[in-house]
Amino acid sequence: ASFWHVATIGRRCKLNPKLISALIERWRLETHTFHLSCGECTIILEDVQLQLGLLVDGSALTGSVQSADWGAVCYDLLGAILNNIYGGQIEMGWL
Repeated sequence: ASFWHVATIGRRCKLNPKLISALIERWRLETHTFHLSCGECTIILEDVQLQLGLLVDGSALTGSVQSADWGAVCYDLLGAILNNIYGGQIEMGWL
């Protein structure tokens, strides 16, 4: 599932403890952003893709759900029922 890169992050990267401490001090939990002297900065999915080499397109990887009523599962997880559910898969455009 292309998660091997995550397991090997520490092996390839030399982490700078002072930089990490500085970023931690500037993180604001309320807004989920870093407050820097040049403005606010947040992490987006594209940043994760570029840094870790993970795929962010294609089918989502989820756990096993044993249910015949996919409409109920969709409603429980998303709060709405989609008309077109294909064997437990929904169109990403609908999200």
